[in-house]
Amino acid sequence: MTTVDPAPAPAPPMRLRELVFGAACAAAVRAAARLGVADALGDTPMTAEDLAAVVKTQPRTLRRLLRALSCQGVFTEHADGTFAHTEMSRLLREDDPHSLRYIALWCTEPWTWDVWPKLDEAVRSGRNVFEDVYDREFFTYLNEDAPESAYVFNRAMTTSSRQSAQDVADLLDLGDVSSVADIGGGQGHVLASLLEKHPSLSGALLDLPGVVENADPRLRAGGALSSRVRVVAGDCREDIPIQADVYIIKNILEWDDDSTRRALANVRRAARPGARVVVIENLVDDTPSMRFTTAMDLLLLLNVGGAKHTRQSMVDRLTDAGLVIGEIRPVNAYLHAFECTVPV
Repeated sequence: MTTVDPAPAPAPPMRLRELVFGAACAAAVRAAARLGVADALGDTPMTAEDLAAVVKTQPRTLRRLLRALSCQGVFTEHADGTFAHTEMSRLLREDDPHSLRYIALWCTEPWTWDVWPKLDEAVRSGRNVFEDVYDREFFTYLNEDAPESAYVFNRAMTTSSRQSAQDVADLLDLGDVSSVADIGGGQGHVLASLLEKHPSLSGALLDLPGVVENADPRLRAGGALSSRVRVVAGDCREDIPIQADVYIIKNILEWDDDSTRRALANVRRAARPGARVVVIENLVDDTPSMRFTTAMDLLLLLNVGGAKHTRQSMVDRLTDAGLVIGEIRPVNAYLHAFECTVPV
């Protein structure tokens, strides 16, 4: 077997040129996802001409798109001019079990191109600029004015939740409790995984009305787990009308500080003394994926005035809410669980 030495890192002037053209790379990934190029390409390499016939594009311009993506490791070009999948390009397929297609689309939605150029304003003011651009709060805009973007967002969150649900279920020991509540739990994939693991456990799912109406089929009326589930439509920043032994809060404490404080205060108000509260988050200072999490941190600043947390900032928020922090454990390579209890 022969090995190929990796290409040397570009010199700083060229690296900076590459960075400022980052929008071109993001746009290329988005274009490939929207055109369905990865879905059209199977295990057999194909020419740009054959692929263009399937995805209904011009062959010459599709070749240019594929060439740009191949430079980034998304697809590869063979010496005979055909293109083939790489590990990354397969993640753009909708049928891949680890698909990131909707996450790639979400991170490049039309509104993102309007707010990124105003990052300097957000850094200067310390608040979101989305409302300056659209004259509406982000989620109001998403749900009332941008149905396609809302659909992409929900699919992206579903993908992320489904892929991490089993990791959360494997981590948490709920053998000694009878009830669990998934707060802001999306379509309930984490809750469903926990209920399947623990047959004697009952659960509740709380999220916005438009989210829970599309809950995991296992949780809805007639589903395999429905007899053990209460699905509640609501906003955890306003009220949490649920009592449980364990509350799970996963990847939602990334809003502005006021919203985060309100959500945690509502958990504290709803929970009985001694209840467990498990907060699961990406951290910007304790992860192998710093380039991704720091970019998401900036996007949160732009759209909702929020932030990804450091380990210490998460500890500070939980302590300020009156929770007693116990163990902090990794869930997987990019998530951490903060085990807390409500004081007796």
